[in-house]
Amino acid sequence: MRSLPRPGLNPKGGGLIGGLPAALSLISAFALWELYVHLSGISPLMLPAPSRVLEQMALNRELLWANTLPTIRATLMGFALSVSVAFLLSVVLDFMPRVRRALFPIFVVSQTLPLVAIAPLVVLWFGFELTPKVLIVALVTFFPMLVALVDGYEATDPEIEDLLGSMGATRRRVFLAARLPSAMPYFFAGLRISITYAVVAAIFAEYVGARAGLGIVILNAKNSFRPDLVLAAVVISSLLTLVLFAIMALVQRVVLRWRTYGGGP
Repeated sequence: MRSLPRPGLNPKGGGLIGGLPAALSLISAFALWELYVHLSGISPLMLPAPSRVLEQMALNRELLWANTLPTIRATLMGFALSVSVAFLLSVVLDFMPRVRRALFPIFVVSQTLPLVAIAPLVVLWFGFELTPKVLIVALVTFFPMLVALVDGYEATDPEIEDLLGSMGATRRRVFLAARLPSAMPYFFAGLRISITYAVVAAIFAEYVGARAGLGIVILNAKNSFRPDLVLAAVVISSLLTLVLFAIMALVQRVVLRWRTYGGGP
């Protein structure tokens, strides 16, 4: 039997050595940025140096930490809701092809709605507490995971399904033994894509309307003409995204350790 595609499961070039070029590129970019700010004499109100941004992160660490926690909470709760709904709905769509043909176009259309227009309405309907932020995160991250799961089910090797069918396996048994395992690499690929959207969605929801969070820090710093503090909050949000992405990748390796990494059957 042919080997199934394994999206996101190729560790070649991974590890510390594989990440070295990216780290060097990032360090070089920050060094050039620092050098340009010092040599050009540009005002810190226009472009603060990386050293100034790090200084503001240290000076405002309590403020930033206190506002990072609400962002983490909204991100994780919205992401958990999105994963749960996407998985349950994907199972329904796989077992009911007619429902999938009826609903899938609606899900596609939902992704064309501009978030900048939908987010204020969600805040208006549900207030400034946690609920609207969770819903916005779920709305943004739901579709990539649903598509990944549906595509994963469709990627099941027909020969495996035929073999199970010839042995008298029920539709439910075929799904659990073949279609669901086939979808797992796709599912984790969708998770890693969606988790990067989740943090951005949470911050945007806070930016539109919230009492606390990195979005509020960015909004207040912008209104106070503090680009150094804006960039400090942006750095923290980027680090948060990278940490969540790494956790998803680690969970994928643990859950899918039974798969053969790299090439080969």
